[in-house]
Amino acid sequence: MTKVHQIDLPDAPPTATTPAQRLGDGAALNVELAQETAIAISYDGTTQAVLMASPADLVDFAYGFSLTEGIADPAEIDAVTPETVEHGIDLRIWLKRTASERFIGRRRRMVGPVGCGLCGVETLAAAMRPLPQVTGDCAITTDDLDMALAAMEGGQRLRDATGASHAAGFLLPGRGLVALREDVGRHNALDKLAGAMLRGEDAGRIGQGAVVMTSRISVDLVQKSVLMGAAGLIALSAPTQAAVTAAQAAGLGLAGRARSSARAEIYAHPQRFGL
Repeated sequence: MTKVHQIDLPDAPPTATTPAQRLGDGAALNVELAQETAIAISYDGTTQAVLMASPADLVDFAYGFSLTEGIADPAEIDAVTPETVEHGIDLRIWLKRTASERFIGRRRRMVGPVGCGLCGVETLAAAMRPLPQVTGDCAITTDDLDMALAAMEGGQRLRDATGASHAAGFLLPGRGLVALREDVGRHNALDKLAGAMLRGEDAGRIGQGAVVMTSRISVDLVQKSVLMGAAGLIALSAPTQAAVTAAQAAGLGLAGRARSSARAEIYAHPQRFGL
C-alpha cells in the first residue's frame, strides 16, 4: 500500500474542563468540552457574518470562508488579523482594492448559529446558486479511500477529547489524507480545510482530490467543495437529494455512507471513483 503522506493537522484542540456528575452512580467527574466562541468575520472593518465556531485555525478559516462564500480569492486577501474582543473574536480580513470594491457592492450582514451553512443568504435563488463546472479530475481507489478513512479516524484530536466536533479532510489519490481540520460546525470545518489547502504546498493539487467529511452531505457542503476546487466529496453519512442534484450538475464526484470503501455509495460522477 502507498505510504501515507504526513498529515497537516489542526492547532491544539480548543477545550475547557467542567465539573459534571455521572447519573448512574453519582460519581464526580471533570469533563473536557469543546469550546465554542462567537466569531465576527469582518472585511475592511465591516462585519459580514457572526457565527459560532471553534477558536482555532482562524487564519485558515478566513481564507476558506472568503473563497467558499464568493467574497475573495486567496490572492485578493491583503492580511488577516484575529483580535480577541469582549464577547468573542473579531476575525479581521483586509482585502486588496478590487476585491474591496466588489465586496462593498454586495455587502450584506448575516448572523448564523452552528450547523447553519446558508444563514444570511438573502434569496432562495442565492441559496441554490448555479455552480461552476468542476475542472479537476481524480480517480480514487478503494485503497485510497480506506487509507483516508483510517487517517481521519486517528487524526481527530478535538473529537477524541470532547466527542463534540466535525472533521473535514482532504484526500489526494496515491498519498492518502494530506490535511485535516476540526470544528464544532461542519461548515466551519470545511472552510478551515479549504483555507489550509489553499495556503499549503498542495494548493495546486486541489483539483486532483476529494474532501472527506464526518457529517451528512447538505447542498451547501457541495457548493463549498466545488468552489474550493475539489473534484470529489466523500462523507460518512448520506446526502440530501438537493446535494446530489447539485453535485451531478457541477461535475462533482459524490459518495456517502463511506464508513469503508466496501460500504460507500456513489451518487454522482462514479468515474471519480474508478467506476
